[in-house]
Amino acid sequence: MKKKMPNKLKILNDPIYGFIQIPNSLIFDIIEHPYFQRLRRITQMGFSNLVYPGANHTRFHHAIGCMHLMQKAIRVLRFKQVKISKEEENALCIAILLHDIGHGAFSHALEHSIVSGISHEEISLKFMKKLNKEFAGELSLAIEIFEGKNTRKFLCQLISSQLDIDRLDYLKRDSFYTGVTEGNISSDRLIAMMDVKDDELVIEQKGIYSVEKFLIARRLMYWQVYLHKTGLVAENILVNVLKRAKELAENGDTLHASSSLHYFLYNQISKENFTNETLNMFSKLDDYDVLSAIKEWVNHEDKILSLLSKMIVDRKLLRIEIRQEIFKETYIKKKKDKVIKKLNITEEEANYFVFHQEISNQAYNLKSPIYILSKKGKLKDIAKASDQLNLQALTIPVVKHFICYPK
Repeated sequence: MKKKMPNKLKILNDPIYGFIQIPNSLIFDIIEHPYFQRLRRITQMGFSNLVYPGANHTRFHHAIGCMHLMQKAIRVLRFKQVKISKEEENALCIAILLHDIGHGAFSHALEHSIVSGISHEEISLKFMKKLNKEFAGELSLAIEIFEGKNTRKFLCQLISSQLDIDRLDYLKRDSFYTGVTEGNISSDRLIAMMDVKDDELVIEQKGIYSVEKFLIARRLMYWQVYLHKTGLVAENILVNVLKRAKELAENGDTLHASSSLHYFLYNQISKENFTNETLNMFSKLDDYDVLSAIKEWVNHEDKILSLLSKMIVDRKLLRIEIRQEIFKETYIKKKKDKVIKKLNITEEEANYFVFHQEISNQAYNLKSPIYILSKKGKLKDIAKASDQLNLQALTIPVVKHFICYPK
């Protein structure tokens, strides 16, 4: 009896864009791969759902959405006589589909605690190279574009620039799921206005207001969502939970953890020793491992690990103060002394409960400009082309300072 072949030309229903087509069987097989399926178990926005209860969408959602927008962008550019070969089209779709595959559990928290000195972009590249071997070199061009090494600059800009496909999806998607309407950009119009001039990805002049709205939306989303005080506190507590767990593991304490989380807690992982085995363990690590461990650690005999874990599980977080100026050392010491006394812990242990950092937001960076294409065919940086005085202000990084301490 002949074996029935699976139908690989699937259609997915997305709440934002409607129906999304998987363009070919290679991309279908990449999506089906366990490495990519892991993204279903990694939330796009970490602990933002503690503030916005609807923000439970995943990296999987986002990656598929990016692929859909990339297909649209390619159609628009081809319509405007920009030559993009079938191979380049495929490579662009694969590169944008896999651009976030190296994200760890709860997105950025892992990078700052149990894996050190290696970014999610570098891990994404390791995954892509491993997949390239499995798919007999069919991802080579996608990797070249992802690394920014392709000779056609605009192909790389579609993957990574200040107006890339990644941003066009996450702003719209995060705005939709959080309900923060200020971030709702018109990704369709921005893509319809795209063109290529002198190998640069540019926006036609009539799209200037859409770009202005996009930059302002990005600024508002950072302060209102990505750098929201509650989300900041929760993410930093999570970093401290994992740091404390790692510290206890190094001291030989027994910690309840899944095999993949156990591997990262009980081994020192850095860029230098990130082997194939490490990558394999990383591909099995997701939000579920971290959350189920934290639920167990609530009952751990270590007071610090237990208290921090309880804060996350019960959403009883630390207090946070955010201000323009730096906090005085005397103020920080006062907060620490209070905690040392109250919890009967050492000064070093108090750093888990009282900590201060700075956050910054620069909505537009002049180093990699967004170019507006005038009707006469000249290129102008959006900051100069726009009559919005605000845009000039958006080029200046806004830095704020915050301190967290127990209520």
